[in-house]
Formats: sequence, structure tokens, C-alpha cells
Amino acid sequence: MAGTAGRRGLKDAVLVGGGHAHVIVLRRFIEKPCPGLRLTLVSDEVEAPYSGMLPGLVAGHYAFDEAHIHLRPLAARAGARFVEARVDGLDLDAGQVRLRGRAPIAFDLLSINVGSTPGMDGVPGAREHALPVKPVPAFLARWERLLERAAGSRSPLRLLVVGGGAGGVELALSAQYALERRAGADPDLRLVTGGDAILPGHGAGARRILGRILGERGVRVETGRRVVAVEPGLARCGDGGTIPFDALFWVTGASAPAWLRRTGLALDAKGFIRVDWTLRSISDARVFAAGDVASVEGEPRPKSGVFAVRQGPLLADNLRRAARGRDLRRKVPQRRFLNLIGTGDEGAIASYAGLAVEGSWVWRLKRWIDRRFVRRFNASR
Repeated sequence: MAGTAGRRGLKDAVLVGGGHAHVIVLRRFIEKPCPGLRLTLVSDEVEAPYSGMLPGLVAGHYAFDEAHIHLRPLAARAGARFVEARVDGLDLDAGQVRLRGRAPIAFDLLSINVGSTPGMDGVPGAREHALPVKPVPAFLARWERLLERAAGSRSPLRLLVVGGGAGGVELALSAQYALERRAGADPDLRLVTGGDAILPGHGAGARRILGRILGERGVRVETGRRVVAVEPGLARCGDGGTIPFDALFWVTGASAPAWLRRTGLALDAKGFIRVDWTLRSISDARVFAAGDVASVEGEPRPKSGVFAVRQGPLLADNLRRAARGRDLRRKVPQRRFLNLIGTGDEGAIASYAGLAVEGSWVWRLKRWIDRRFVRRFNASR
């Protein structure tokens, strides 16, 4: 039986994934419950990392709890069930979410906010020998072991970061800071990107400032070099060259969960769920998606947590509207927005509409915004 509609008028809305948009949905339902709609949050993580604070975690500026949202108590405060499980797929005909090792969960409405993972499948050896930044818990555990290894080594740690976007740049600078300050190591850092420049999609001011900072901090930047294969301790590039490494961070591309391809939902060429400006699937009116996993029709965007945060209020509103049979609200995505990019050393740059400034005051602003965001969801645990 699909969902619970028809039984005392109760409807089931299942939220798959503890992403940024879904925690905002839960917060909105704490503030304003929706009688007749039962929420269930399904996540294989009980503590969701806030992506904006990951580089600060790597640098050592934050404790674990400061940068993670505790999903179980948040769901309880919203009156939602919490199911700790991994999703294996959907049965749209039956209206069910399939779980690994557990009975399926029925839905009347479904929202998917599971994020993405770095795209590694097209590069032989990357999955075996590189360290992706997601899933975050596994990355952080291996990063701590790497710090211990660097502290006990007499030779410089050779760290290769593949990916020239904001995530790769922030991670390279945060790792450099932590290796010097926390491990007392003198790292040999290299950042490689297949693009013509770092920070695609950002203005010239941001690229200029961060390019200078990377150079001052001893991070070698190599543009126009695409890693095409990874072997133990060696990255092979498309130009025929090789790069030796002791550790390789993979921070490039975005890959959708493989199980989505078996759902029957309309997907884009990269496997992400196609949605309209209401965040509803273009192929199934019961299904919504937000964040990295969503591909908004006519609005190509880089994958970034900032978009999931902005989509959260719209998603919460439209789930209410869908449950009540009302017209959904459309929202044209914002084209310009403020970017705050940390430099690892308690500094940051602010970038907007091609302009950029730097300074410790920008870091203090970013830290205040990020901490405030997480505290909103962890209050009254």
C-alpha cells in the first residue's frame, strides 16, 4: 500500500538524506507543525557535517560537535521518525523507499537530499588509491591518521589535491596550515586541476587573491593537467607526466548516487534528479529533490552546499502545499550571491559579483555565520 493517505487523512512524507535542505525542512516543521503530515527522516548518518565548516575542521579550528548537526534529536523535535539506514532504491509503483537490510518505508510524498560524491569512476585507480572528501566521516578519520603519520616522519609529506574549485583550494590551504601547526611537518603540497585556472565560476579578484595566497603558503598550482589514472603513490596525467604522492585528496567533479539510475525518475546526463523551479521532479509529482542531487531545469549550477541551504525554505513550503493539494510555489534561483572562502589560517576572502576582499575580519564573519547556522539545529538537544 502506498503511503498512509486515506487512513484518518494522514499522509507520509519521507525525507531521504540528512542534507542541508532537509535540516531546514525539519526546523521549519518545529516552528510550524503540519497536522495530518507525518515526517520520516532516513539517513545512514546520525550526525550530518556542515560542508561550510569542513575546511575549518581539517585546519583544527572547530571541534567535531561544532561542525555537525545531530539528526536524531532534531527529527524528534520536529515530531519526525528517524530511521538510520542506507537507501538502496525506490519502488515508485508501490510508493516505497527500499532500505538495505530493513523493510521498505511507504510514502505519499518523497524528498531526496543526499548530496553527491566526488566523481572518481572515470579515472582508473582513483577509488582505490585516492581519498575523496565524501563521505565526510571516513575522510576525517583518515585525515587524523595522516596527521599522526606526518608528525612522526622525517621527510616532507607529499600531499596532492586534485580539484581547482573552491573546495579544493580551501582544503589545500587548510591541510597546509594543519600539517605545519598541528603536526609540525613541512608538507610538499601540490594542487592540480584540468581547468585553465583555479576557481571556475568565480571572479578574477578571487582567483588573483587566492592564487597569491597559495603561492605564499608554498602550495604549487598546476592548471591544465588532468589526472587520468591513479596508482599506489603515483598519479598519471593526460599530458604523459606523473606526480608522486604520499596522500591524494580527490575534490573534483560530482557524482550522483548509483541507485538513482534504477528508480525510473527523470535524470540529467550526469544522473541527477531533474526538477522544476518548485523542486518537484519533472516525472513524478510525489517526488522532490534539493541540493547537489537536484538538477534544476534551465538553471545549471555548480554543486555547492550554499544552494541546498537556499532551497530549504522553498522545499519546506512546497511539501506543506503538496500535502494539502495546493499549488506549489516557484522561486527563480538567485544569480549572484556572496562567497566566503577560508584560507586555512583564520583568514578568508569574500567574493561577490567579480569583486573580492580578504582579511581576518572576513574569517570572523564566516565563522559567525557558520557557527550560528549549526547552532540553530542543535539547540535543546
